[in-house]
Amino acid sequence: MVTNRSMADGSMIWRRACTLAASLVLACLLLVAITPITQAQQQPNPNVRPPAGAVIPGGPGASDATRPGNYDIDMWPKVRSGVQGQVSIPDKKAGILVDSSGEAWRNLRNGPLPKYGAWALGGIVGLLALFYLLRGRIRIDHGWSGRTIERFNDVERMGHWLLAVSFIILGLTGLNVLYGRYVVLPVVGKEAFAAISMTAKWLHNYVAFAFMLGLLMTFVMWVRYNIPHPRDLYWLALGGGMFVKGVHPPAKKFNAGQKILFWLIILGGTSIALSGLQLMLPYEFPMFAKTFVFLNGFGFDLPTTLTINQEQQYAATWHGIMALFLMVVVIAHIYIGSIGMEGAFQAMGSGQVDVNWAKEHHGLWVEEVEERRRREGAGARPAPAE
Repeated sequence: MVTNRSMADGSMIWRRACTLAASLVLACLLLVAITPITQAQQQPNPNVRPPAGAVIPGGPGASDATRPGNYDIDMWPKVRSGVQGQVSIPDKKAGILVDSSGEAWRNLRNGPLPKYGAWALGGIVGLLALFYLLRGRIRIDHGWSGRTIERFNDVERMGHWLLAVSFIILGLTGLNVLYGRYVVLPVVGKEAFAAISMTAKWLHNYVAFAFMLGLLMTFVMWVRYNIPHPRDLYWLALGGGMFVKGVHPPAKKFNAGQKILFWLIILGGTSIALSGLQLMLPYEFPMFAKTFVFLNGFGFDLPTTLTINQEQQYAATWHGIMALFLMVVVIAHIYIGSIGMEGAFQAMGSGQVDVNWAKEHHGLWVEEVEERRRREGAGARPAPAE
């Protein structure tokens, strides 16, 4: 006879298997992008070639007559790599016939950056799917109490969703810049891809200001709750109770994991915003040379004399790296705040969370709220008549 419990267990196993399969498929699709990217990087650049009619020493058609004197057989490769020559004018940069920094940036932009970015995105999806398969959904150990407590008010939730929605839009439009020609273009064709990319460009530029506003609101509202505390080490030592059922380390309004998330988003988001402003206004905010001067004070050996093109190359590279990093972080955050933990989504949905959930994950905060309510209740109690 099949009992209700066995049917429920079978249903749970089936849901976990389906979730794992869907996650692995998504991870594979992300990793598929690596193949055309790597192939594109390995293709020779057709625009890099000697002048028409030139005879390369040591190459086809070369002879003693074509290289009089002490001719450097490696001159052209040196010129292409940006070798510094001698000039008599004060501007020594004029001694570089070919600025190879653009080619080096192109190779990075079309090779390692999207390649390792795809690995990171696919990897976090696969890890979360494996975690869900092994641990399952983190349930409320004491069950639903039927009573709620306010976790976040309307202003807090508005700031969170402004930041979240704008980041998702920026993430999708940014991924189109990095992977669109490999993934989207072959599917929709050139004309549709051009229209999609133009719309994505305008969305990316204007939604960026909503992201900055959400970032500022989040910082102002929650920075006082996210100051590190010694108890955070105990929370981290226990893994926040996410790996072992029934383990609930004490925490206030934000636990150690949420504090780490907060500072990653604030610092990473600020870095993305600043590099994005430099990309939008290249002649107004050249900040990488100044940043390198500051870092050199700590023992680094970074270039401090940069052309405007090099400033833009550094900004575009850093913008992409930090955006991919935050996407990995946010994917993990979305998992924990939705299917990963029972009762967590209500915190940013209605703002009201179940009392048992709050006690298990933020017990010290619940005690503070209840103590404040008792004091307020005592203060509002009418004085006895004389």
